[in-house]
Amino acid sequence: MTGPQPDALPEPSVEPTTGPTGTRAATRRRGQRGERTRRRILDAAESVFAELGYHEASIVRITQAAGVAQGTFYIYFSSKQQVFDEVVLDLNHRVRQAMTQASAAAPSRLEAERRGFAAFFEFTAEHPSLYRLIRQAEFVSPEILHHHYERIIAGYIPHLEAAMTSGEVVPADPTVLAWALIAVGEMAGMKWILWDDHRSMPPDVFEELVAIIGRMLGVPGSPRSPDGPTTEDRAKRRRGGAAASMHNSAPDPSRPEPVPRERAPKPVSLGKGGADGFAQPQ
Repeated sequence: MTGPQPDALPEPSVEPTTGPTGTRAATRRRGQRGERTRRRILDAAESVFAELGYHEASIVRITQAAGVAQGTFYIYFSSKQQVFDEVVLDLNHRVRQAMTQASAAAPSRLEAERRGFAAFFEFTAEHPSLYRLIRQAEFVSPEILHHHYERIIAGYIPHLEAAMTSGEVVPADPTVLAWALIAVGEMAGMKWILWDDHRSMPPDVFEELVAIIGRMLGVPGSPRSPDGPTTEDRAKRRRGGAAASMHNSAPDPSRPEPVPRERAPKPVSLGKGGADGFAQPQ
């Protein structure tokens, strides 16, 4: 899950900095202070929306959590809808940045995927609100939901195309492959980080995911971690467990076989369809 450096978000609104007595240094200081205030509001809104949901959240709750006055809120955002959209855009920007930075120096496509997925799982463990807000955006702001995924896909496709051109990845439709890889990451993160409340992706699950991704890309071999079992080892262990389960469930020869109960035959209704039960043409 990698991509180019994320596009910059729109310049944040800051407190007014013009005036006859203002200086360039004072303007810069006020701009920095304004950005810090805006950041506090965004962080507070992220927490409030994740905890309460869009409809139960309010500007009063957000400003209380941020420790700012309601009037200050309206310097930066015009409505609850706008701050919700900005929170989703901000999370999108940061998760793409984390994946890009993690995978930038990877020596191969599969290693880039490994590093990008690791960064994604680390980010979602730190910001589980990403999942909750994206789900809310489906109903609250569908265009922002589409933007979130399309920005990730737009950065993903060129890297997959380059890997296909170089022969690292088997030829395939890069758009379909990109969406499939994103689905793997998102669903795995939802199960093992969000639902199971892990602080990180369990190492054995992560290695299994990397092996699956390698097969999706057509990369030969079964990747493994230095300290962990290979995919083949895990498969053998699962087969062994299944064999033991079958052994434990085998019938005990010392116990008598149950006597089958006689059941009366069910009457067959021929109805209008004749003996074979299919409707006959009229």
